[in-house]
Amino acid sequence: MIIVNCASRVKELSERAVGPDASLERGRAPPAPDPAMKTPIRAGMSAEERLVVGPSNQIVFADDRMPAVLSTPWLVAHLEYAARNAIAPCLTVDERSVGTFLEVEHLAPVPEGLTVTCRARVISSDGPVVTFQLEARDGFEVVARGLHRRRVIDVDRFARRVARKRAASG
Repeated sequence: MIIVNCASRVKELSERAVGPDASLERGRAPPAPDPAMKTPIRAGMSAEERLVVGPSNQIVFADDRMPAVLSTPWLVAHLEYAARNAIAPCLTVDERSVGTFLEVEHLAPVPEGLTVTCRARVISSDGPVVTFQLEARDGFEVVARGLHRRRVIDVDRFARRVARKRAASG
């Protein structure tokens, strides 16, 4: 679930510039937002990801004494998905974001059947680098908290770099 919708921000800015129905008064539909116009990423933008703990995302070493709980890698993945989704609507068609730093404290176990809500909130944006505050809750308590950085990249440039590595490896 994406909480911030950058398309609504584009509409709001265009309404400020020409009024909410200026083009409709002349019998024309309002112009579509320019896909090349990038909406800025701002502090406070956020998104959530939810997951239900089950066999596919539990620890693999559960036994008679060790209860099956959400594994840290799955928790971290969903925190990262939330961060990616928080800024995805602000990116152009030629951009994506990739994780570059992650620091997470896994604070509490989450048993099978419970739903975990992973939330990422932008706390700063400096050019292509975006920093997030992360938190996960299970309905009872905070189960994880941390920081995450993502970098906005050009997809074609990234693909060329990967292709060069692949070609060089054999």
